[in-house]
Amino acid sequence: MPRPPETVPGEVLRASIVDRLFARADDTRPLFTHQDFTHDAEHTLTWAEFAARVRVVAGGLRRVAEPGERVAVLAGQELAYPLAFFGALAAGMIAVPLMAPGNRAQADRLAGVLADSGARVWLTSSAAAARVREFGAPGDLLVADELTGPGADSVPVAPESPAYLQYTSGSTREPAGAVIPHRAIVAACWQGSRAYGVDEGTTCAGWIPFFHDMGLIQLLCLPVFAGGRAVFMAPAEFVHRPRRWLRQLADYPAVFTAAPNFAYDLAADAGPGDDDLDLSDVRVALNGAEPVRPRTVERFLEVFGPHGFRREAYRPSYGLAEATVYVASAGEEGPRGAKFDREALAQGYAVETVDGPELVSVGRPVGQLVRIVHEGHEQPEGAVGEIWIHGPNVATGYWGRGDAAAFDATLDGLGGWLRTGDLGVVHRGDLYVTGRLKDLIVVDGRNFHPQDIEAAAGEAHPAVRRDRVAAFGVADEDGEGAMVVAEWVRDADADLKEVTRAVLRAVSREHDLTLRAVHLVPSGGLPRTSSGKVARSAAKARYGDVRG
Repeated sequence: MPRPPETVPGEVLRASIVDRLFARADDTRPLFTHQDFTHDAEHTLTWAEFAARVRVVAGGLRRVAEPGERVAVLAGQELAYPLAFFGALAAGMIAVPLMAPGNRAQADRLAGVLADSGARVWLTSSAAAARVREFGAPGDLLVADELTGPGADSVPVAPESPAYLQYTSGSTREPAGAVIPHRAIVAACWQGSRAYGVDEGTTCAGWIPFFHDMGLIQLLCLPVFAGGRAVFMAPAEFVHRPRRWLRQLADYPAVFTAAPNFAYDLAADAGPGDDDLDLSDVRVALNGAEPVRPRTVERFLEVFGPHGFRREAYRPSYGLAEATVYVASAGEEGPRGAKFDREALAQGYAVETVDGPELVSVGRPVGQLVRIVHEGHEQPEGAVGEIWIHGPNVATGYWGRGDAAAFDATLDGLGGWLRTGDLGVVHRGDLYVTGRLKDLIVVDGRNFHPQDIEAAAGEAHPAVRRDRVAAFGVADEDGEGAMVVAEWVRDADADLKEVTRAVLRAVSREHDLTLRAVHLVPSGGLPRTSSGKVARSAAKARYGDVRG
């Protein structure tokens, strides 16, 4: 992939995101707005109000901890969350953005992350304080929105000092805390602002959880960097009523929103609802964090195009926690894709055809280098390999772990490359993500990407829940094979044998692959990551014994 025309300016990297916040400490415009549907209310903090409260949180932290200590943020999707996050950064401490304690599965993961980070100080909100106190007893527990007392000036930080630990969702491995330095935050925000045209007039709107890398950057950091505004709701408020997100997008000006692929499916399923829904001022709708499906793109455009949503506003994108979320995105041309020969792709080459599977391009990078690499050598256009990236937005490693080699690979004499573990190919100058290196399924010498098998299975029968399917490789006395586990809707007019046969037929027809097994489980039976994606590795550990 050619060298990007722009690099992140040095002066951008030298000013932290906290510097950006306090530079606007006298601004009376709204900065953060929480849409609270539980109480049918909106709560807003201006730039001036928010900056003043951040100083108070920083002052409270400085009374119990020293710069460089880890501070866990355990709160819901509310105004106290950005207060806690920016307060920790202003105090010169390392934030650990997490969630408020919830169900047992979340609590187990939360306990593991807290132990891994070694966070002695916890920051929460008045709304979540009771649950947090029941969950555990830290060295110090502070309630961000109840703190009083003198505020503190921000602690000067070096661009390379750690700002926060972004714990990966755990879809392919145990959660690990990517160490995000201060320069990576502003670099990623600069990239996002350039790629998506975010400026002072932009409303960053959405519902992605703040503990997720995309929510943290898109809804908290980017508006502060660009001088804009954020309007957000809790993820559950969207899932329960997807039209709330659509109304949010229609009610605010110059909107930049972001969501995973499944959210666009849910929104299209819900439909516009109101004839007066006007989405013409949605400037950018980012689709990322999971594979972008052509059918989802076209269906969303078909449903909401008549309500003003412009095709060029739809932006398939690619990123990961270790890159502080941003890697590449479609440009002002909007979504585009290509159909590739299935057998050629299985052999590691992208050959365009008229009747092969279609992939959606995730566009081109801004402010960083992206290369396709196989066995240590850069691959030419059209050859599949691992995606490597190099730029100031890359994390410095995983907290407390000795596997920093993934962040310091060397290519053509240049060190500091991040090996993403994702497979991709460049076709006509655009990047296409084809799968995960570790998830690749090999049967009889042929390569299969699990998301392709999952897509076929998800469309096989109405009783199968789309985006609640896991495909993975298995091995037994008959050799290598593939297996599918899928959630199914019990009240659908179908029986297990009928649904199983439909999945077997669909995968055989689409991929010339006979599955070793199909296992149907009730809703909620597939393990998920903290961000709601199906965790393939955990699904394989739970269901991968084909003899069972």
